[in-house]
Amino acid sequence: MPRLEPFDVDFFDSAPQRRSYVLDLPVSPERVWRGLSASNPLWWCRLLSSVEYTSPRPFGVGTTRTAALLGVLRLREVFLRWEEGRRQSFLVDRANLPVFRRFGEDYLVERSAEGARLTWTFAYESGLKVGDRLNVLVFDSLVADTRRHFSG
Repeated sequence: MPRLEPFDVDFFDSAPQRRSYVLDLPVSPERVWRGLSASNPLWWCRLLSSVEYTSPRPFGVGTTRTAALLGVLRLREVFLRWEEGRRQSFLVDRANLPVFRRFGEDYLVERSAEGARLTWTFAYESGLKVGDRLNVLVFDSLVADTRRHFSG
């Protein structure tokens, strides 16, 4: 699989394109974290064919996993930040299709009055000149599925 350009955690604030979603969820932050760090994280997202960690536990900076979107787009992810129970951020270092030059996600889990607040940020630089509409539709779907999963 071709390599994407590397970056550090500052990219989540400075990316040419970024989408950030705040989800107030009626469950504990611990439950949200367990879902994000489970052996099959994000299993509830309909567009994800699979997400699997390829590093042994305990997870931390340098942990790797693979993800497949609709069985077509395959990604290899490397974690840049892992604050157990609170925050994780990864970059995609390889992808089978040239959709992005750089891509990463950041998950921040905090306690809120409702239970948990998940701030999910997608940071990227497109590799194709097809516009941002398809990316936003995919991100919106992942977030909607996550909201539905944790809201019952």
